[in-house]
Amino acid sequence: GRSPEGEERRDPPRASVSNGGDAEGGKELVELKVIWNKNKYDVKFCLDGTGAELKQKIHSLTGLPPAMQKVMFKGLLPEEKTLREIKVTNGAKIMVVGSTINDVLAVNTPKEAAQQEVKAEENKKEPLCRQKQHRKVLDKGKPDDVMPSVKGVQERLPTVPLSGMYNKSGGKVRLTFKLEQDQLWIGTKERTEKLPMGSIKNVVSEPIEGHEDYHMMAFQLGPTEASYYWVYWVPTQYVDAIKDTVLGKWQYF
Repeated sequence: GRSPEGEERRDPPRASVSNGGDAEGGKELVELKVIWNKNKYDVKFCLDGTGAELKQKIHSLTGLPPAMQKVMFKGLLPEEKTLREIKVTNGAKIMVVGSTINDVLAVNTPKEAAQQEVKAEENKKEPLCRQKQHRKVLDKGKPDDVMPSVKGVQERLPTVPLSGMYNKSGGKVRLTFKLEQDQLWIGTKERTEKLPMGSIKNVVSEPIEGHEDYHMMAFQLGPTEASYYWVYWVPTQYVDAIKDTVLGKWQYF
């Protein structure tokens, strides 16, 4: 017992016949699970609707403009093909990646961007490891139980957690790469943060002056530099593997 009035209010009346499906007598609908930003939406959609039309539907659910949507079903969803053509079946999961305009604006407000430029200029003048916030950790010296480093070699991630490093409060920290769960676990004495690799926006690193075989490294957990999680005394041979593992993952879904 659905009343059609509710439908009319949300959509312009023409929308229901825009792809002409009704003329052929009854559309064949398919039930989809659309997943975006940890939200799940149950959607009924016309099997002969195109990828582009599905993007419009997703827009109405999430507020995410079609141009900013990356829609995945066994790879990138083609806009021009119908769901029938790409063999979408009942209960199929459709993954959506993208940020709404508001999220993007929140990250790039002009004032913040200007402040970040000023900060970036200041940062260029001196290496990170000479900045006060980092000096206070680095001045404690190299931890006794840090893993040995190997210069001039790039190694794959070890199968054991990387341990014996410091975080910015000088506490011990270990990094565990849970590849089968696509997560990075950052563990301290108090707790373990389990972060999806896809939520880490960037990884930066710089050799530590005087100890170039170790790096200081930051994982960007939010939209701005303020969200960097710093880890000190990362053995140099693992730096590239860490970056590839964290940043290269998203494209394989």
